[in-house]
Amino acid sequence: MFTGIVEELGTVTAVEDQGDAVRLTVASDLTLSDAGLGDSIAVNGCCLTVAERTDTTWTADVMAETLAKTSIGGLAVGDRVNLERAVTAEKRLGGHIVQGHVDAVGEVIARTPSEAGPDKHWEIVEIAMPAQLGRYLVDKGSITVDGISLTVVEAKEASFTLSLIPETLARTTLGFRAVGDKVNLEVDVIAKHVEKLLGAYTKETSA
Repeated sequence: MFTGIVEELGTVTAVEDQGDAVRLTVASDLTLSDAGLGDSIAVNGCCLTVAERTDTTWTADVMAETLAKTSIGGLAVGDRVNLERAVTAEKRLGGHIVQGHVDAVGEVIARTPSEAGPDKHWEIVEIAMPAQLGRYLVDKGSITVDGISLTVVEAKEASFTLSLIPETLARTTLGFRAVGDKVNLEVDVIAKHVEKLLGAYTKETSA
């Protein structure tokens, strides 16, 4: 489990195509400091398992299912990626409950800088999503975009907007994602559980 608070930006150093899988190697500092074999690290919001490590890099095996359902398959050497280690019991839950299980791939469709002076302290970003995810989003609710816990400004039928502060722009991939770029989306797992429980309750009461 993760919190959606990105710890650092790592750099992809190798992508080894294995036909039905990929071996992904990432260079990092903080997330590698206490990483052991079998540990979980979220890469752009996708939970991956450390299979090998050196003093400066770690490697994960990415299976076909992950490649098909996330943007991980589009990574290339030199790409920067959001990284977060799995949460511990002592860590503050600064974001929200994030599983690292990507629900869909979205697309950046608009970026609008603030008009408050030349420094442009914040930015509105709109992201397109599969329409079936729309029922899980509410204004001021949480969503994970490339592993970043963010607050929805406006939930639309097939897209949503975010207001990004300078800290997010400086410390995550959303600082340089361009219109047309793909991003991993994970909706609030609590919303999915509530939907399933209510569905079961409705069936029982209507039987």
